Amino acid sequence: MIERRIAVVVEDDADIRGLLEVVLQQSGFDVLSTDSGVAGVKMAEKHRPDLVTLDIGLPDIDGFETARRIRRVSDAHILMLTARSDEIDTVLGLESGADEYVTKPFRPRELRARVDAIMRRRASTEGVQRGDSPTEGQPAVQAVDDSVTEVAFDTAHLRALNGLVVDVAMYSVHVDGQPTIVTPTEFTLLEALVGARGHIRTKTDLVRRLRDEELDAGTYVSAADERSVEVHVGNLRRKLGDSVQKPRWIETVRGVGYRTVAKR
Repeated sequence: MIERRIAVVVEDDADIRGLLEVVLQQSGFDVLSTDSGVAGVKMAEKHRPDLVTLDIGLPDIDGFETARRIRRVSDAHILMLTARSDEIDTVLGLESGADEYVTKPFRPRELRARVDAIMRRRASTEGVQRGDSPTEGQPAVQAVDDSVTEVAFDTAHLRALNGLVVDVAMYSVHVDGQPTIVTPTEFTLLEALVGARGHIRTKTDLVRRLRDEELDAGTYVSAADERSVEVHVGNLRRKLGDSVQKPRWIETVRGVGYRTVAKR
């Protein structure tokens, strides 16, 4: 029996709330909805949803505070919906615990594609957390010696660089032999950068990677989309213990994007 996914919709506009319910039901979710941030937090804590869509302008507590409270009690993927296009709102949303955002008005088909991409990433992570085994004959990351200092593997799932080991099958990250916890979004960005083997990945490339699109898809990428990538990369660097000034792994190419530093 296929387990149904659960989504919580926190939206004070009745028309948009109804639209979100339909889109998410079409994507295979059982949907709970509310127009209250406080109620949304309680739903997230009680029902353990896979996805929460969250409006910024709510009648009781705003979306930023709602995201912070949900993040304390749930690991659901938080998709923030906002009519505001200001960069500061994007940054505040991501720093409050949201994983990504969608600007209103949105097209239902585009929203569904975004949700489907989110769930594919989440499903890969959950499969590993349940204990799914790597391909027979391939080593698990835990067995990697902490003396690894360069790209030493050429397997389908292991990437190593300067003490950083990324296992795309196990969805795990190790730094100098120690496990490092990252979000699915951060993992996708890290895998894209390490997998590029020193080639530049533009912010537009990385936005499309997060959307699960082809790099040459030609879809619109806004300045706010690119800013969200900057925030996620900043959070990733902090978790890895990387330095902007003297990067060990992720180097900023000013005005363009990012690349991994040369092996040492």
